[in-house]
Amino acid sequence: MATSPSHLEFRQISKHFPGVKALSDISFRVSSGSVHALMGENGAGKSTLLKTLSGLYQPTSGELVINDKPVRLSSTVDALEQGIAIIYQELNLVPELSVAENIYLGQLPTKNGKVDTETLNRNAREQLARLGEDFDPSLPLKTFSIGQWQMVEIAKALSRNATIIAFDEPTSSLSQREIDNLFKVIRELRDDGKIILYVSHRMEEIFSLCDAITIFKDGTHVQTCDDMTHLTHDKLVALMVGREINDIYNYRSRPLGESGLKLDKLTGTGLSAPVSMDIRQGEILGLFGLVGAGRTELTRLIFGAEKPDSGDIYLHNQKVQIRSPQDAIKAGITLCPEDRKAHGIVPILSVEENTNISARPWHLKLGGVINRVWERKNAETQSQALNVKAANLAQAIGQLSGGNQQKVILGRWLSTDMSVILLDEPTRGIDVGAKSEIYELIFKLAENGVTVLVVSSDLPEVLGISDRLLVMKEGRITGELARDAFDEQTALRLAMLGDAPIAA
Repeated sequence: MATSPSHLEFRQISKHFPGVKALSDISFRVSSGSVHALMGENGAGKSTLLKTLSGLYQPTSGELVINDKPVRLSSTVDALEQGIAIIYQELNLVPELSVAENIYLGQLPTKNGKVDTETLNRNAREQLARLGEDFDPSLPLKTFSIGQWQMVEIAKALSRNATIIAFDEPTSSLSQREIDNLFKVIRELRDDGKIILYVSHRMEEIFSLCDAITIFKDGTHVQTCDDMTHLTHDKLVALMVGREINDIYNYRSRPLGESGLKLDKLTGTGLSAPVSMDIRQGEILGLFGLVGAGRTELTRLIFGAEKPDSGDIYLHNQKVQIRSPQDAIKAGITLCPEDRKAHGIVPILSVEENTNISARPWHLKLGGVINRVWERKNAETQSQALNVKAANLAQAIGQLSGGNQQKVILGRWLSTDMSVILLDEPTRGIDVGAKSEIYELIFKLAENGVTVLVVSSDLPEVLGISDRLLVMKEGRITGELARDAFDEQTALRLAMLGDAPIAA
């Protein structure tokens, strides 16, 4: 069993890529027996630092120091040998293998030249028991929940005697019960003397779990607070974005036009009752609901990704037939999907290609030849207007932060003849500074007459930016609130119970 180090130190770490300084002279120290948060806007350098710690990247300059001893990590294998484990948001596991095989992958016990299944499963049970888990390690991993996968990833790290464990946005796909269990395990690891690094954009998690924090901005070290007692939410936001944000939403009213998008008794997959609504040109309508409310399913019906069973869709008071996403785009309806990585971008394609992919058919040269001149100019225009942070337009969009990916998706739709935009969880996984920019873009779209539907499970968000709010529960609309009647308690009751509180 490896002895836990007393401290980890980043000493003047810099990492440069062609045209980009991802990290510049980063220096701070992390002590054992504490959970140390890393925070900053997307693109601030947190992920690059973790990849340097994992051995995936080698620093351009500077050194990593463990217990006052400089270490050189030329590969992820070197990092594992030093007791370093990184638990990423996208877990590095094999669903088809058993839980035990995932925990001991690369170090399977053998007997007489074959895998010793009995020892393997016994050892896996012991590792899981350390984490308070007792599920059957002989079963395929794919039969378990994401929260249990996370425990398997932690058990895998402990099986390799990890003493430095970094968590990168670990709660993004977890239920509240699973989050509570994860935090319990992290606190136990901390109390066991492990060095814990924790990356998250969720402030409530940071203040609940972490003992110390280091803030990054644009690849630089802003400040390390070894005692978070006197650190406030507002102060943390100011340190992250380099300015005070008194009102992140910056709501402003605007003149509204005629009907932009109307649904008349729409039914289909995910809806338990007909849905009707009328959104005006220039209006921002919020649609709030909890998991399973049917919000995403409704956007897919409007966008043509799912076929309605009955009901009608009207654009500018004209009935339209939307049988596919292609029909929707031609009609001027666009969608920024909930899962931008799976459905919103093509990760291996460039920023330029992702910007132009939907508008391309309208700008082809004779003979169907791609108009490269127009596409380059359009991508430059959209990227500059939306403040997309990328090394260049040829950079793969999958390498950008979540906020910049979302800006590229918005730029794609701004390249088309758009009159309606459906925004499904538009700021999920995006840091507070980038959120402020996304909200500003939403208001500019509305001010230009675009009809906006914002679908979100973030109640403060929809209350902050919407002109009007609809609430869904189990596939049906349960209530509507005008802006002057916005109230968190009422909205939550409509979402959870399906009715509003009775006035006294």
